[in-house]
Amino acid sequence: MKVLVAVKRVIDANVKPRVKADGSGVELANVKMAMNPFDEIAVEEAIRLKEAGKADEIVAVSVGPEKAQETLRTALAMGADRAILVKTDETVEPLDVAKILKGIAEEEKPGLVILGKQAIDDDANQTGQMLAALLGWAQGTFASKVEVGGETLTVTREVDGGLQVVELKLPAIVTTDLRLNQPRYASLPNIMKAKKKPLDEKSPADYGVTVKTRLKVLKTEEPASRKAGVKVASVAELVDKLKNEAGVL
Repeated sequence: MKVLVAVKRVIDANVKPRVKADGSGVELANVKMAMNPFDEIAVEEAIRLKEAGKADEIVAVSVGPEKAQETLRTALAMGADRAILVKTDETVEPLDVAKILKGIAEEEKPGLVILGKQAIDDDANQTGQMLAALLGWAQGTFASKVEVGGETLTVTREVDGGLQVVELKLPAIVTTDLRLNQPRYASLPNIMKAKKKPLDEKSPADYGVTVKTRLKVLKTEEPASRKAGVKVASVAELVDKLKNEAGVL
């Protein structure tokens, strides 16, 4: 089975984002970038499926600028076999990403597509669901456990009430949650080997997609600063503050 894994280049999760002075967006110049954490989990899960003999090839895909090659090289160093960069300098919204992935899936014919449940820059949580709808494939979102058995896939999902177990017919789409696994670090030998692994460059037009901006950002603001907490001497004082100052009682 071939596994297709989508990865996105975002601001490193350990870096505090800064809003541009004009409020037009988040500052990306001279900021450390990395693979979206949920996508790291997706790559790790694909590698584990291959190590378990359930998959025989892993193809990493990214849609973005030239520098997204670095993100794909990270996926290759972790254990992916080859990569595809759909190069564009435009801001690509989830629907266009899903359309591009649909074209790649129809060309590559994977048995399974794994994506992070959301990217930490826009928190859209849309691409996996849109891709499943476009392809007409079964989907298992917010996965905390994945088991492949023959022509089916059992996915344990994180839902509001606890856990839900669903069985999907392959081919299928899976989006990963935090508890699915702990991604590995790429070793130095594997980082060196990754430089020689194939990485193809494509364009959205190769898959019949014209990138369009459907959303307009009106303004970006820093979150309001939180006030410092205070100590109270008694339960009565706590209740009084909650009632008269916080207005929550």
